[in-house]
Amino acid sequence: MTFISKTPHADVVLIGGGIMSATLGAFLKQLEPDWTISLFERLDQPGLESSDPWNNAGTGHAALCELNYSPAAKDGSVNPAKALLINEQFQLSRQFWAHLVDRNLIGSPKGFINTVPHMSFVIGEDHTRFLKTRYEALKQHTLFRSMEYSEDHGQIAKWAPLIVKGRDPQQRVAATRAAEGTDVDFGALTRELTRYLGNNGVEINYGHQVTGISRASGGGWDLSLKYPKSGEHGKIHAKFVFVGAGGGALHLLQASGIPESKGYGGFPVSGQFFRCTDENIAAQHSAKVYGQASVGAPPMSVPHLDTRYVNGKRSLLFGPYAGFSTNFLKNGSYLDLPLSIRPGNIIPMLAVAKDNMDLTAYLVKEVVKKHDQKVEALREYYPEAKGGDWELITAGQRVQIIKKDPQKRGILQFGTEVIAGRDGSIGALLGASPGASTAVPIMIELLQKTFPKNFKGWQSKLKDMMPGYGVKLDENPDLAVEIEQATARSLQLETVSATR
Repeated sequence: MTFISKTPHADVVLIGGGIMSATLGAFLKQLEPDWTISLFERLDQPGLESSDPWNNAGTGHAALCELNYSPAAKDGSVNPAKALLINEQFQLSRQFWAHLVDRNLIGSPKGFINTVPHMSFVIGEDHTRFLKTRYEALKQHTLFRSMEYSEDHGQIAKWAPLIVKGRDPQQRVAATRAAEGTDVDFGALTRELTRYLGNNGVEINYGHQVTGISRASGGGWDLSLKYPKSGEHGKIHAKFVFVGAGGGALHLLQASGIPESKGYGGFPVSGQFFRCTDENIAAQHSAKVYGQASVGAPPMSVPHLDTRYVNGKRSLLFGPYAGFSTNFLKNGSYLDLPLSIRPGNIIPMLAVAKDNMDLTAYLVKEVVKKHDQKVEALREYYPEAKGGDWELITAGQRVQIIKKDPQKRGILQFGTEVIAGRDGSIGALLGASPGASTAVPIMIELLQKTFPKNFKGWQSKLKDMMPGYGVKLDENPDLAVEIEQATARSLQLETVSATR
């Protein structure tokens, strides 16, 4: 049985209905409103995989609290460069979201973003020394000017009572706090963006799976489609394809056969969170409190106790507890990992396996942890936590990038990577953190790589949408303050003090 797509030809096809495809589609609708766009998502709604609020921590990643973005060097110093980069990227995301809100293209920002202070919290002499060094390295920069530091239990208790109540008053602790931090429901934001696309001529197809991709003889790509509910099949031709299918992107990228995809592999990491929906407990904690990762743990496994706003309701989240599954998507197949192995990536994958035995040991240890052991980990951040107040939920699946390396033969990369075909007709995104928070700058990078000729003509439009585009806000204090306050007004967030 076959079916003919409503639109057998499209200028752009977006594969995947998550935050990345929705962001790219929103950009293209602003930049080239006459282009025909079709989006295909295999699930019944947008944003149900990694973008779903319960599949991620919802942190508006601006490096305000994430210690892995500014690790200590061997001499004890802290280089703020990566933290500054990520904060700049998040500022760009805020500007684009504010642009869409100001023009009534998406709904109320309260539905997807709320002010929640970001904190770092550490225990012990060595970690305290590191946190103070980090604070001193960041505080001098414009984008981190509001950050506060304390080693006083009483002051930390004012910021986040639950992490101090019941703690040994003699225990050495330290914390930093940035009041302008945010909690983001990326699922809600994805739905807003997708609704905007659907209302402006984009063909949205749910329950449709892209099963194949091949070069068309006349240029562009032919995509094979499947509608599992009816068993129907079909095809669509696209001039440009974006593979934004999260963990499922690797298989489709490999199927395309482009040389740029050679050598890439994926290492899936699953996880769980504790969730507390007791309103009395949630009301006592208004912060995202990040700590230090365990030895051998991936950066995405940094423990944190978070305030969450989902569907207007406040709750708490703690975790993640890392695990391992061969799925590349939460709703994927256990065969995803073995079926991703190719002659071109098997050596990098074996090299990564050999060089990351500590990570493997950590994941095995996490998998076999019992419920009581997980509650004990929670009590490091919330000493008086009761296991019965928390339910264990499964988080989204993350697929870390494995790529070739001339020295190590293969390396495991924990960031995100944009891959583009040399002719600009196909682009893809692999990887995870910081992911959704930096969807806007990531998609701008993809546009630059895949539409180099058009990109020059888009500069003024991009600047209109994002006044800080092309500028390092940290090096322009007055502009930084102006933009931060403007986006805070548009997104109904608390503003940052203009003083340094």
